Amino acid sequence: MFIAVLFTIAKTWKQSKCPSTEEWIKKMWYIYTMEYYSDDIMPFAATWMELENLILSEMSQKDKGKYHMISLITGI
Repeated sequence: MFIAVLFTIAKTWKQSKCPSTEEWIKKMWYIYTMEYYSDDIMPFAATWMELENLILSEMSQKDKGKYHMISLITGI
């Protein structure tokens, strides 16, 4: 009886799978790459945000200048 139970358990038992060295290296390389590029992307995005704010500010300054010029000409 005991031997029959052992054979049943041996057939249904699934061994835990350890990752291979190749899978582990790929995973570590992916993590390293993502950390490296995430540090580069944030300053790049911040630069674009600052540039966008600068352009919008320049556009609003030009519009203010046009308004003041029109008010001087028309006497408003």
